Amino acid sequence: MRILLVILRKEFQQIMRNPSILRIIFMMPAVQLLILPLAADYEVKNVNLTVVDQDHSTYSQLLLNKLSASDYFIIQDVADNYDAAMVDIEKDVSDIILTIPPHFERDLIREDEAKLSLAVNAVNGAKGNIGASYAANIINEYNQEIRKTWFTMPEFNPVPIIDITYSNWYNDGMSYTLFMVPGILVILLTLVGSFLSALNIVHEKEVGTIEQINVSPIKKYQFILGKLIPFWLIGFVVLTIGLLIARFVYGIIPAGNMGLIYLFAAVFLFALLGIGLLVSTIAESQQQAMFISFFFMMIFILMGGLYTSIDSMPQWAQVITWFNPVKYFIEVMRMIVMKDSSLADISHNLLVIGIMAVIFNTWAVLLYRKRV
Repeated sequence: MRILLVILRKEFQQIMRNPSILRIIFMMPAVQLLILPLAADYEVKNVNLTVVDQDHSTYSQLLLNKLSASDYFIIQDVADNYDAAMVDIEKDVSDIILTIPPHFERDLIREDEAKLSLAVNAVNGAKGNIGASYAANIINEYNQEIRKTWFTMPEFNPVPIIDITYSNWYNDGMSYTLFMVPGILVILLTLVGSFLSALNIVHEKEVGTIEQINVSPIKKYQFILGKLIPFWLIGFVVLTIGLLIARFVYGIIPAGNMGLIYLFAAVFLFALLGIGLLVSTIAESQQQAMFISFFFMMIFILMGGLYTSIDSMPQWAQVITWFNPVKYFIEVMRMIVMKDSSLADISHNLLVIGIMAVIFNTWAVLLYRKRV
């Protein structure tokens, strides 16, 4: 124990002497957590629309007014023909072209139907498809309003009507901030823990002190624990800062037990730091360690369920996510913050992360070659 305490003292002194590490630990997560949730929004807004109105009728003008009155569309241009509208698409000025054909109002009144054309810029497929869906819904609402003005329903409607009501559980206001902030906090905790631990042993190799440690009477597990524990404690500091920002900036108060968050974070950080130490043991330089860490971080982030639903991924990709520790922590954070989940609810995720922690840290200890 005395040897381990000496190593820990040395590690904390080394961290405190490096102001850049302190800035990474405390300032970077705070600034990113203040900025990222405001930009990471699944809702598509400000869809640019170019209109080709070849009818110039009252009904076509009512449709344009309804589109422009929504929060989703901005009418950028009213073109004379389709070719002129395509110029806006090619210049990336517009996302959708709405073409209203000649005799739109006449066909709607006389023949009880009229055709519209939506041409979608699919370079940004997500924005284009969602924007087209919004436009189709608004056009359907417009169609219903027009028909209501034509028909007078009897006092008792003989046609059965299904009335659908719905409620949003766990996120009543459908707030993207409440959904995204817990996940982004996990990502920031992952970045800080993995990169710092991955660079740790490599730094000893580059400055030459690793040779002194190799010939010292320090056991391998003592050396690994001495490298792991400081960043494990720092991870709790980063998590606490993130939870305070979530509380006082975004007004997010976890519905569940805060102790469960710290319990899962303790095991998660143990697993994550094991990965970082494993990378640090393998790598021969800090640059090599950063490239390897970046490779895994991209997989962890993009396949962690933060920006893309795991259920929507191909089956082979879902299998890969089983080995992604970030996925389990994001699930647990959302379960505790929004659903008030208990220890029994998160027990499966906790067990999987615990197994990962044991495997990665044991692997790091076994892989580290020390000459006694």
